[in-house]
Amino acid sequence: MFSSAVRASRSAWKGPFFVPFPNLQQALKNNTPIRTNARSCTILPNFVGLKFLVHNGKHHLPVTITEEMVGHKLGEFAVTRKKFSYRLTKNK
Repeated sequence: MFSSAVRASRSAWKGPFFVPFPNLQQALKNNTPIRTNARSCTILPNFVGLKFLVHNGKHHLPVTITEEMVGHKLGEFAVTRKKFSYRLTKNK
């Protein structure tokens, strides 16, 4: 039915998915990062200027929210995979 490249979006009446962060105003005032594991949380316009520590499966990576990130997910900005380079021998 659906191609693998096409993904069904969230219905409009539900609105964007986000996790309510209790210390949002305090973090904006004190410029302290918010630790989160919610990679699927949609970035809202009132998150602009905040710093998040997004979990990538092993560590919490720092992400500063800008206007261009609004509408994307937090997990898009915390890379989960290492870069791989193939070497012929281990001695080099």
